[in-house]
Amino acid sequence: MSLRVNYYQQAPGAVQAMMALEKYLATIADQPQGLPKTLLELVKMRVSQLNRCAFCLDMHSKDSRAAGETEQRLYLLSAWRESPCYTEQERAALQWAELLTNLSQTEVSDACYHEVKQCFSDKQMADLTLAINAINGWNRFCVGLGAEVGSYQVGQFD
Repeated sequence: MSLRVNYYQQAPGAVQAMMALEKYLATIADQPQGLPKTLLELVKMRVSQLNRCAFCLDMHSKDSRAAGETEQRLYLLSAWRESPCYTEQERAALQWAELLTNLSQTEVSDACYHEVKQCFSDKQMADLTLAINAINGWNRFCVGLGAEVGSYQVGQFD
């Protein structure tokens, strides 16, 4: 898909705010109380699969590989429930990502929250929810207003 509206030029303040979210998430990745970068990338990939965002899938598959993710785990991501290669924490994060991405079709019950919460501290839950919110926002920019799929280079937005 080609760019329909250059949102970087038309809404620079919004893009700056979204980039600030990404910078925050980068600072907490792999910190003692943070979330693993590989987990964050898996979440971004899964949400982008659900939203059918080709640009973000291209970006986060490249970023995942650069962070040490294996091809096999990337290939199996859409079938994570059936695949034995994801940790309990990754499964909880992917479940939370799917629930929050599909809010119009699902319910976030207390039971589901408590199941996911067993794998994360309160801070990690807040950060994970923020990461899911951020990638959903980027997906909507890219799917709605377009993006040059395949053009992303690792580290381009650092």
